[in-house]
Amino acid sequence: MAELARPKVFVTRRRVSDAIALLSEHFDVEVWGKPSPPPKAVLIMKAAVCQAMLTEVDDVVDRDVLAAAKALRVVANRGVGLDHVDVAEATRLGIAVTNTPGLLAESCADMAFALILAVARRIAYADRRVRTGKWKAFDQTPYLGTDVHGRTLGIVGLGQIGTMVAKRAIGFEMRVLYHSRRRKQEEEDRYGVEWSYGLDPLLATADYITLHVPLKPETRGLIGKRALGLVQPTAVLVNCSRGPIVDTEALTQALAGGKLAGAALDVTDPEPLPRDHPLLKMDNVVVTPHISSASAATFRAMGMLAARNIVAALNGEPMPSCVNADALKAARDTNGASAPAAPAS
Repeated sequence: MAELARPKVFVTRRRVSDAIALLSEHFDVEVWGKPSPPPKAVLIMKAAVCQAMLTEVDDVVDRDVLAAAKALRVVANRGVGLDHVDVAEATRLGIAVTNTPGLLAESCADMAFALILAVARRIAYADRRVRTGKWKAFDQTPYLGTDVHGRTLGIVGLGQIGTMVAKRAIGFEMRVLYHSRRRKQEEEDRYGVEWSYGLDPLLATADYITLHVPLKPETRGLIGKRALGLVQPTAVLVNCSRGPIVDTEALTQALAGGKLAGAALDVTDPEPLPRDHPLLKMDNVVVTPHISSASAATFRAMGMLAARNIVAALNGEPMPSCVNADALKAARDTNGASAPAAPAS
């Protein structure tokens, strides 16, 4: 009797070797060999023949890709944000979508504070001056920065990451304001943060503004010309969420016009920025290559969780972190059709 073919899994980057090894124990695994994302045509082709795909944040799994998904049962993203995946269309087609929550909050909060300090104390600028031989003698005048301790921090989005940023701010004796979709009384009691009834008062008050909201239609361009017109000219903006939450042109103009003291961007729009972009020439701007979650331990943990989601889905077991399980279950109950198992409780 012929042996049944093993399910096929397409991994869009060779990044977490342990995750690939785990998948290879159970399935036939193909890995895209280049560091850049596979072209859309490749994603379409793989969606037609593979039962699972392990994706990265820059792999666009849209309607075109999902329309070809004759065999696909699960899209497992190595990351939390899912703005690059059409979750609604995947749900309609009975395809599970998973992410990796609860793993990266601490690492991302570390990075947010690193960026705050980098701009406030002009660390990247000073480093460049030393490396290019422009530091000739002891003179601190060109490198004078601003203090972080005792200042006001404004957190836009008090989810897991924003909450961990607030926790770190306690050590710097900062006043912490936050704006979120709903008031977080437990976090207020635990960390002493203050709820801002609207975004505008936070923008007008904070010395440092850090963004931790998902990219959705209502947050795209959230920090644009009007919002930047409210901030103090001594304020610093930090973005570790998604690039399109900030209007790049408006930010560039605000910085060039002295309406903002500095910015630190781990994400940009577009990503990466063109090499000749004005932001990359400004001494009061720090830009890093989307590495907020990139500690070695967190990086691996995210890959392993994505792999475990695939193993569970293809074995008909509860997935650790399926974002559309309830909708899939409802469709299964209504239509009597098969659907991937719901996440573990």
